[in-house]
Amino acid sequence: MSIAENIAAIRAQMEAAAVANGRDPKDILLCAATKMNNADAVRQAIAAGVDCCGENRVQELTQKLSENAYAGAPIHFIGHLQTNKVKQVVGKVDLIQSIDRMKLLECVQQEAARQGIVQDILLEINIGEEESKSGFRLGDILPLVAQMSNYPNIRVRGLMAIPPICENPGDNHKFFAEISRLAVDITAKKYDNVCVDVLSMGMSGDYADAIAHGSTMIRIGTAIFGARNYAPTHPAG
Repeated sequence: MSIAENIAAIRAQMEAAAVANGRDPKDILLCAATKMNNADAVRQAIAAGVDCCGENRVQELTQKLSENAYAGAPIHFIGHLQTNKVKQVVGKVDLIQSIDRMKLLECVQQEAARQGIVQDILLEINIGEEESKSGFRLGDILPLVAQMSNYPNIRVRGLMAIPPICENPGDNHKFFAEISRLAVDITAKKYDNVCVDVLSMGMSGDYADAIAHGSTMIRIGTAIFGARNYAPTHPAG
């Protein structure tokens, strides 16, 4: 199937999941996870109607920006961001989804202040408290957002989470539900510089479950572009 056909199929499944849970499909955005896909593939995805493009790697972001690959779609950064590369991302993307630690938050604030802008971000939560994953712990979030008035060049737009891989269907529901409840709690408190209108959760294998628990944005790579080729570009030797 072509990229356009894949996106049409995903849209149909998104709509079915939304309707099954009493939601308006228009309230859920499709973010194309464009890692390891070239500029032409990104352009095809945008032409087929994805709502935004999410890049995982700073080097790829920089390269595709130089090729004007994202024309016509908002750009999000969704991968792990090193503090020494913050200058290459702040002001270049519409949303940084992967703010996963205080040092990174502070670096983004500093760079956004230097540029004289307000950078939209999501706080990434390590919902399963897995050692192999980055992200804030669930219990860290409310104390953190209460302090956001100290970061005037950052606006928290919501939360991002990747639940643990679950062996049994439905085991991921509790993780999605916890994130959804947290978003409601944050909204009720009306903190400065915080507007939780984005709940980014759900990927190729679990986005229907995420939609059932209030996700407003799903991040899809493989189901749009096909399996990624992780083989080395140049043979060893």
